[in-house]
Amino acid sequence: MKERYYLVREDILPEAVVKTMQVKQLLAAGDAKTVHEAVEQVGMSRSAFYKYKDGIHMINQLERERIVTISMDMEHRSGMLSKVLSLVAGFGGNVLTINQSIPLQGIANVVISVEVSRISEELGDLLESLRNCAGVKRANLIGQG
Repeated sequence: MKERYYLVREDILPEAVVKTMQVKQLLAAGDAKTVHEAVEQVGMSRSAFYKYKDGIHMINQLERERIVTISMDMEHRSGMLSKVLSLVAGFGGNVLTINQSIPLQGIANVVISVEVSRISEELGDLLESLRNCAGVKRANLIGQG
């Protein structure tokens, strides 16, 4: 399924989503030292915070922070990582870091951080292309910032 992004007015968002943003702001400002402390201040559960935390960002943060982290499971074969990196570069992404696990049962987990301010298409299109790349078993956005 292609990921889509929307610009939504705060007053129509569910309370848990708004509170998730409040927790993130408390943590960023240093007004709360831990997630536990911050969720208690706004009156929400930690599980609800973790459910939504990677999916909501202030719009001004997204304009500045154009680094995403993508986790992939891919087949362990020669040239796979090179093929994925070329695909990212073809979209205009700049790979900043690469972390790869030792392959187990022929599958390696690779986590890349990509600067995406110059990508030529939507981020969802890049993820979909990674998922459709032969040898890539899974590709998910796991963070932004």
